[in-house]
Amino acid sequence: MSDPILVQREADIATVVLNRPEKLNALTKSMWAALGDAIEALSADDEVRCIVIRGAGDRAFSPGNDIGEFERERSNVEQARAYGKVHHRTLRALYECRHPIVALIKGVCVGGGLEIATLCDLRICGTSSRFGVPINRLGLVVGPDEMRGLYTLVGKAVTMEILLEGRILDAAEAKEKGLVTRVVPDEEVEREAYAAARRIADGAPLVARWHKKFMRLLESGREPTPEELDETYACYGTEDFQIGYRAFLAKQTPRFKGR
Repeated sequence: MSDPILVQREADIATVVLNRPEKLNALTKSMWAALGDAIEALSADDEVRCIVIRGAGDRAFSPGNDIGEFERERSNVEQARAYGKVHHRTLRALYECRHPIVALIKGVCVGGGLEIATLCDLRICGTSSRFGVPINRLGLVVGPDEMRGLYTLVGKAVTMEILLEGRILDAAEAKEKGLVTRVVPDEEVEREAYAAARRIADGAPLVARWHKKFMRLLESGREPTPEELDETYACYGTEDFQIGYRAFLAKQTPRFKGR
C-alpha cells in the first residue's frame, strides 16, 4: 500500500502529494494526520523555500473527506471530536507554515480539498477545475477553524453563498470570486505552479517568512505590539539585504542565503 501523503524534494522546493488517485485523493483521518506531520516538518526546515501541494493524477486535487470512512470514524459526536482534533491541527499547521505554499490544482477541489487550498498562499488551477463546499447535502457544519481560509479569501457574502447553496463553481467563477489566484489551460497548470514556486524560492526566504507572519498579524485584527512593529526593520540587519540591494545596483541576480 502506497503512502497517502508523499513528500518530494527538488533543491529548495518541496512537493506534498495527496496520494489516493484511485479515490480522487479523498481525504481520510490518517491522511489529515500525515499531512499535518509533513507540513510541520517542512515548516521547521530552513532549507525549504517554497512548498507545492497537489493531488496525485490529473483528475482531482481532492474532493474532500472520504464519506465511506464516516461510519467508522465520524458517525457520532464523540468520533467527530476525535476526527476534528486531527483535522484542525493540520489546518493550523497549514495556516502557520513559515514557508510560502502554492496549491497546484487539477480537476476537483471541493470540501476539505478546498479547505487545504484556501490556506495556501497561491492557488493555480486549470480551466476544467471545479470548486465548492456542498456540505449542506450531508447535514454537516463547517466550523470556524475549517472556514478560516475561505472567509479570509472571499469574505462573508461569498462564503455564505458557497456554504448555503452548496453550488459547484467552475474555474472562471472561482477566479471572479477570489477563490483562486490564476487560471491557466489544463495542460499548463503544472508548469505555471512550479514557475511560481521557483520565483518565490529565488526571492529572499526571510522576507517571505516575515510577510507570512505579518499577514497573520493583520488577519488577527489586533494592533501590533511595539516589538512587532520594530520587527519590520529587522530585514535591514540581514545578510540577504546586503546581497539584495548590492546585486540590484550591480544589475546581477541575487543569491540569497537565508541569513
